[in-house]
Amino acid sequence: MTGTVSDPDALRQRALAALLAARERTSLLTTCVEEPELTAQHSPLMSPLVWDLAHIGNQEELWLLRAVAGRDAMRPEIDGLYDAFEHPRSERPSLPLLAPAEARRYAADVRGRALDVLQSTPFRGSPLTDAGFAFGMIAQHEQQHDETMLITHQLRSGPTALTAPDPAPAPSFKGPAEVLVPGGPFTMGTSAEPWALDNERPAHHRLVPPFFIDTTPVTNADYQRFLADGGYEEQRWWTPAGWDMVRGNQLSAPLFWRREGGQWLRRHFGTVEVVPPNEPVLHVSWHEADAYARWAGRRLPSEEEWEKAARHDPVSGRSMRYPWGDADPTPERANLGQRHLRPAPAGSYPAGESPLGVRQLIGDVWEWTSSDFLPYPGFSAFPYPEYSDVFFGGDYKVLRGGAFSVDEVACRGTFRNWDHPVRRQIFSGFRTARDAGPTEAV
Repeated sequence: MTGTVSDPDALRQRALAALLAARERTSLLTTCVEEPELTAQHSPLMSPLVWDLAHIGNQEELWLLRAVAGRDAMRPEIDGLYDAFEHPRSERPSLPLLAPAEARRYAADVRGRALDVLQSTPFRGSPLTDAGFAFGMIAQHEQQHDETMLITHQLRSGPTALTAPDPAPAPSFKGPAEVLVPGGPFTMGTSAEPWALDNERPAHHRLVPPFFIDTTPVTNADYQRFLADGGYEEQRWWTPAGWDMVRGNQLSAPLFWRREGGQWLRRHFGTVEVVPPNEPVLHVSWHEADAYARWAGRRLPSEEEWEKAARHDPVSGRSMRYPWGDADPTPERANLGQRHLRPAPAGSYPAGESPLGVRQLIGDVWEWTSSDFLPYPGFSAFPYPEYSDVFFGGDYKVLRGGAFSVDEVACRGTFRNWDHPVRRQIFSGFRTARDAGPTEAV
């Protein structure tokens, strides 16, 4: 969906497809396990799956039925149970949550009514309905919780519950290890993308000095060299907070990895496998990414560097929606939407590379940046402060680019994710950067 789409019928069909795709994925993630698995808390970092299921329905009711259509609350007594700010995840299993069957009925009832609202709502007249924003916001919200539920599936113990084909094999990448991004101004953020969220707005100019960025994400083989060189035992590579995390938790490798029989193994959605050397490294915290970059004599890219590498066209000078242009993602361009349950080998998706030749900036793994999560100049909270505003200036680092776990509706060149620098359960990896020297900045 280009940022200039104005045809109400096309937008309505786009919103319908996005809502249906999200619900299909929600159903898959909540029907592939038995009821005890839905009500259990598989990690204190995550909600029970049944909480996410009812929360999805509750948010859809709040915004599409109440805010857009002006209807009375269907179940006002459950609003507090599914308010993400009222109850931390660790407390949610003790709440009187809807049972799985009741949660499914509630979400389905809301959805039926919401589709009626979609067909009757004019896509104009208010910021909430202009270009179908509220419907796009709800589709993104559901897909974000689907990603959260996928993380829970990775954390749960027991046999495999989810299956998907692996990405197509790719030949070993033979291109350059890094790409020069020329210095100069570019347009960061967006004021035109119809369903962009408040923290992506507004579009504004940034002046970025020349820098080099990795052509592909850091791989498992790359990271194993850091391990073999004693990376987790050398305090000099770590920030004080990162070193405290390593020592306090006795960390020696990415989450889910273990050393056995002279090789690195990992647990991956209920199975144990040899760590694939050519895949982007996964389940590393910001502290681990930062330490690796220091060890490699490099650094993490800033958020504006990452976005310039991903969106800037040096020929036209404009910022594109994606590295490959303005067209929507396709399976040939990016690994998105849980089509696979793993990243593709580094160097995959040549059709998705940027004009400068950087690959896999969209999909595969979320990429940590060096930047704190802060508002853009001219930021305005919409439609509620709790989406972004309350997180600005806290202990959060920005991640960019999405992952195999992210649907295209919730992933674009301007999309911003954020998390605490200690988080490892998310589908996070990284690539590194370095300043360009005076003789290199041509």
